[in-house]
Formats: sequence, C-alpha cells, structure tokens
Amino acid sequence: MAGVWSAGGDLGAARSQLAGCGTQDAGLSFGGYDGSNYLAITEEYDGATWSAGGDLGTARSQLAGCGTQDAGLSFGGWYGSTYFTTTEEYDGTSWSTGGNLGTARRNHTGCGTQTAGLAFGGYDGDYLASTEEYDGASWSAGGNLGIKRRGLAGCGTQTAGLAFGGRYATSSYVTTTEEYDGTTWSSNGDLGTPRSDLAGCGTQDAGLSFGGHNYDYGYLATTEEYGPPPPVTPHHTRFILSAYTRLGFGSCSISEHLGFAKAP
Repeated sequence: MAGVWSAGGDLGAARSQLAGCGTQDAGLSFGGYDGSNYLAITEEYDGATWSAGGDLGTARSQLAGCGTQDAGLSFGGWYGSTYFTTTEEYDGTSWSTGGNLGTARRNHTGCGTQTAGLAFGGYDGDYLASTEEYDGASWSAGGNLGIKRRGLAGCGTQTAGLAFGGRYATSSYVTTTEEYDGTTWSSNGDLGTPRSDLAGCGTQDAGLSFGGHNYDYGYLATTEEYGPPPPVTPHHTRFILSAYTRLGFGSCSISEHLGFAKAP
C-alpha cells in the first residue's frame, strides 16, 4: 500500500535553509533564515506539535545536521558573507561547542550520529567534494566525493552513507548517486530527475529523496526511492537462455557459464 503525507503541527517560526534530524515523533529543527534574519532558533517535535528548545550558539542558515532529538549535531553554515566551521552538539536541552569542521562550508549535507557524523559536499566560494568524519570530539578527512557539488542531499551512516543530487555550476544539475563505505565513495544508480536543494532520509539500502529545484522543471514535488536492484528471477533466467539458444549458442554451456539452471 502506498504511503501518503498528512498535515503535522506547524513550526513556531517560519523559515528556510534550516537543518534537522531525529524521527517523526522526536524531531529537531534548527537554524535557518526568515527573509530578514539568520536564526539560532531550535524547535522540538513530539509527533504533534513543535516546542521551543535551546537556541544554537551561532545563528546561521544553510547548515547541516544529523543525530537525534536528544543527541543532535549541527555543523557548517552561512551568515551574510561568512562561512562557518562551527559545530554544536545538542543534549535535549542546550547546544554546546564541538570540534570545528576542517573546511568552512554551506549548502552541504550530512548523515550519521552525534558521535559518528559525516559531512560532505557544499560550497565555500568553490564547489566542494571533501568529506569529513566526526568522532564526537573532532573532524577528520574522509574520502572525497567523485563529483564536487552543492545543494545535494544525503542519508545513512558514517560507514554506509548515501549522497545524491546537487549541482556543480549555476545550472548544472546532477543525478549522480554515490555510496560511502567509511573510506571511499563509489558511483551507483542515478536519480531519475536531476535537481539540487532537495532533501533525503533513510539508509544506504533504503533511501528517500524528495523535493528540490531544477531550472528546466522549476520547484519539484518529486519523490524517489533508492534500493538494491530486483533479483534475477527464474523467469528472467529462462528468457535469457532461450534468447542465447535461438542465437545458436548451446543452452547447457551458457547456463553453466552464467551459473544458471538449464532452461526446461
């Protein structure tokens, strides 16, 4: 049965370019921009309503986050013309200073937990491919993305991360998806629709991408699901072997070569 979206409780403060983490019934939103001001506001969601949490120490937009409502992590961001390396840790009540990112950035993304976080991509005046790993105290360099980009989305964990979408120039949107194994990124199945400034959640094996923008299509409501390809079924096996046989190949030798059972 297909899922549907239903209305939840509104944020107390309208804003864009914020970050968040947690779950549907224990969410956390922080930072952002309301058209006039860069914000430090934090709000906690209980599955029905948002309530005020402790403010960030540094107001900013275009930051990233990961973790849970009681153990959140915020990192990077932007205020006017300033790029931040600032990292803050949330304990369910207040934010405290964590170890700074190695590279100041905005319009990046992240995933993982407060003690095993991942930051990747973004913009610092140039498009970034750099990845950083957080251990609960400090950030260290990880493997670079295959494609530099900003406005991308991500999900998963520090050792099984997923990066998708984004752009590497004003109108150069990408569908590229990359998987992280804790050391290196590798390319995998592309998004169906190129876009940036999208969002995502889930795991490396069951990811979800939604929304975004593309100059050709405008603002998007598109949602895509990521997962492993379907397995080859006996029906597909018989079809392949039948096709080889009609082309003059021996079905027995082909089946043995491919590791399939002989077609009936």
